[in-house]
Amino acid sequence: MSRLLCLIVLSFGLMQTATADENNDRMSAYLTQKFGLAKEKAQKISDAVQSAASKYSLPPALLLAIISIESRFKEKAKGANGATGLMQVVPGAHRGLLRNVKDLTEPTANIEVGSAILYGYMRSANGDMNAALKSYGGSQAYAQKVSMRVEDFADVAPPPGVAQHANAQSACDGHQADRCDSSDTWANAFTLPATTAGAAGSTASPAALPH
Repeated sequence: MSRLLCLIVLSFGLMQTATADENNDRMSAYLTQKFGLAKEKAQKISDAVQSAASKYSLPPALLLAIISIESRFKEKAKGANGATGLMQVVPGAHRGLLRNVKDLTEPTANIEVGSAILYGYMRSANGDMNAALKSYGGSQAYAQKVSMRVEDFADVAPPPGVAQHANAQSACDGHQADRCDSSDTWANAFTLPATTAGAAGSTASPAALPH
């Protein structure tokens, strides 16, 4: 029985890995087609988004939406107050998160820090993503713009669990319906995790700081 359980767990792990790879490929191809990114650059951004999204329990499409608005996927983009890179991180406001960052224009580092900042805002707002986005961008209009832009990436960057949810939908019919989660997948993706040791937690009063 234990051997069968091990096989089941192993199979599930392989399925998750295959799904992640498939999502990465789809996301990368979309960035190349839609924004004219080189394949290597698109793949690097896709990997960074998936990694940060998993670490901070944030929907990948949300991070892509923010990046598209902030820098249109230009890693060397510069903005007001020294805002740098893909997610336009302001170094002076988040020195604590940049202690081990040598190059903020590097996609992996920038997306990691930007995601940590957003996660910090979300924690301060008790899981209210709208409030977190308002803090990140400085206005309700920004939060609404990001929310609308998310839809552009919904098909190529589904939140964790969507593929599994779709594959298991048949089990939700008939006699097993009472065991199935009928809640909206996207709504669940925006809830605050119960416990996550994110780097943003070390930033004092994150809601009072710019991104």
